[in-house]
Amino acid sequence: MFGIIALTLTAITAPEEIAIVPQPFIVAPGQGTFTLASDTIIVADRNELEEARYINEVFGMNLLIDGQSKNKKRIHINMDMRFAKLGEEGYRLGISPSEIEIEASTSKGVFYAIQTLRQLAPASTLRIGDNASIEFPAVTVQDHPRFGWRGLMMDTSRHFMPKDSVLKMIDLLAFHKMNSLHLHLSDDQGWRVEIKKYPKLTEVGSMRKETVVGRNTGQYDGTPHGGFYTQDDIREIVAYATKRHVNVVPEIDMPGHMQAAIAAYPHLGDGKPAEVFTRWGVNPRVLNTKPETIQFCKDVLDEITMLFPSDFIHIGGDECPKIKWKESAFCQELMRREGLKDEFELQSYFVRRIEKHLNSKGKQIIGWDEILEGGVAPNATIMSWRGLEGGIEAAQAGHDVIMTPTSYCYLDYYQSDHPDEPLAIGGFLPLQTVYSFEPIPEALNAEESKYILGTQVNLWTEYIPTREKLEYMLFPRLCASAEIGWSAKDREFGDFVHRLVPHLERLQKMGIRPANHLYDIKSNTSGGDGQVQISLDKLADDAQIHYTLDGSTPSPQSPIYDSAIAIQQSTTLKAQCFKQGEAIGRPWQQAIDWHLATGRTITLSEPPHPKYGSGGAQALINGINGSNERYGDAEWLGFDGKDCKLTIDLGQEQTVHAVHFRFFNGEGQWIYLPRKATVALSTDGQSYRAVGQLEDITGADKVITPTIDFEATPARFVQIEVENFGV
Repeated sequence: MFGIIALTLTAITAPEEIAIVPQPFIVAPGQGTFTLASDTIIVADRNELEEARYINEVFGMNLLIDGQSKNKKRIHINMDMRFAKLGEEGYRLGISPSEIEIEASTSKGVFYAIQTLRQLAPASTLRIGDNASIEFPAVTVQDHPRFGWRGLMMDTSRHFMPKDSVLKMIDLLAFHKMNSLHLHLSDDQGWRVEIKKYPKLTEVGSMRKETVVGRNTGQYDGTPHGGFYTQDDIREIVAYATKRHVNVVPEIDMPGHMQAAIAAYPHLGDGKPAEVFTRWGVNPRVLNTKPETIQFCKDVLDEITMLFPSDFIHIGGDECPKIKWKESAFCQELMRREGLKDEFELQSYFVRRIEKHLNSKGKQIIGWDEILEGGVAPNATIMSWRGLEGGIEAAQAGHDVIMTPTSYCYLDYYQSDHPDEPLAIGGFLPLQTVYSFEPIPEALNAEESKYILGTQVNLWTEYIPTREKLEYMLFPRLCASAEIGWSAKDREFGDFVHRLVPHLERLQKMGIRPANHLYDIKSNTSGGDGQVQISLDKLADDAQIHYTLDGSTPSPQSPIYDSAIAIQQSTTLKAQCFKQGEAIGRPWQQAIDWHLATGRTITLSEPPHPKYGSGGAQALINGINGSNERYGDAEWLGFDGKDCKLTIDLGQEQTVHAVHFRFFNGEGQWIYLPRKATVALSTDGQSYRAVGQLEDITGADKVITPTIDFEATPARFVQIEVENFGV
């Protein structure tokens, strides 16, 4: 008796081009290919066995590991201090038709060489399974990182992420040569780590009874949400990350963002009962500054330091309203006794005591840049998130800094202005903006620049309840951040996009669902001479844009976009990318609502803030409404602390009877409605007469749309003065 077993094993051919993310410092293509097959030997010494086993794991193979083999078809791991010049995380990878050679001075360098090797393989091999053979292109790669801190912050408090999701994220960070996972483990909306001494932190603090729907609409989903990591879970996460050279940095936020803890132990706050917060935003319920509360923090951190071997413990320190402290007789007496001039110095008093305790445990604190206020703790590392200024101040004072400003690094912001984008916290942070970030501010000299440890992107999860949406918000923007942290300063966005096309395929083969906006159509609008010019573009260069102006759906037979399109009346411009005759990417359209000022000349007395002014003054009158959700796109202008007077020249005398306004209302993002708006008209541009005014501008909606109506009046010039709120 005999049996016949039919096995179909496919030989995987090499990719057509080398496309590695993040871009290595040196890539020198060679001739031919190396075939990795069952007869390949991994040559590794005893101290290299873990890396050898990892090669088998990631390629789904079971290659023989031998310390002495002279087999011509081999992967040779050569970890030796002779290669120290490559740096702690640097490596050299050489692939020829006969062997793969990995050289590094540390296991980190070997590990990152393997990540590059994975990206040189066809995308299909990234699905772990039985690979019969894999072909790699001959190439020499010599590589090392630009920065030592290349991180991601993942908020597990607003929406809990199960342990398996965290482990998967660690693998993805390692794949992109990122080496820090900052876990935000506590906040008003949930406490996420077991603390043995204070069991109510998870018994009570880990579960909120419901969650607000949308952006604090006043409606709730009625569904409890919770979860936490046991101490055994944390140990498993840390061990898994350590093998992948990812440092896990825990954050226990204090003294603000602590309502979940106060719900469990009300004496930590003002003593009044509280529940785990069910809304988003900054909460006035903060820790008090009594000795027993500071001792509570020390006790919690003692258990945290036992769980996390990281040299750093993040203590938050951001968004701590001082209202409760102003009302507290104890806090006011403490300030008097300690000679503290205000509540900012009281927060510094709190932070210094926490830092002293953690320093005694051999740990360093990290805090958000608010801990600079009132006097920074002596050994603190600063995460500069509200802009570059905090990082500059800290570096100039000799403190280490991790750069993570909102305008480049907050991946909870919208990444596309397409109307089908899923709900986000607001803002607008497309891929190219993330990629454009330079972590070392120009204001720092060479010596001060040494304090910039690196960069980190942050993913706050108020509007990210699932792993699928988490992946969508992270990728491919995380890839851009990885390249900022690893690659040379003189990187080029077009080259990155070219490499990103096959890299997105890799991610999909790994089971990731990234956002793919490479074929989303982008527009740029300019105006003047009675018309609006709309330019179209997209990131990927392997497709054509076709468009229509008659309301029909674009097809391959529609006009090909090749230059700016002139608009002179109300219309809807529609466009679509096509690749080899097939539609690719999402359809795009833009309504233009023509009015008397559209296509005319406008001047501003004050320039908009650089973060909120990319569309220029024409954005105010070009017939295109700013998004109801995204305040950071080109159609909104923001002004910081100054009033603004804008003057519109209608080109000729017209009859004017109303001015319509749109104001963005986002106090949670420090965007406030104006205090007042005044309209004046003129026929000669010299003498103006006021015709209407808005006062007490209020509203609950994200976008407020008031109108000033007045008697029909001939005018060529319209002057509008907007008075800043004055925060």
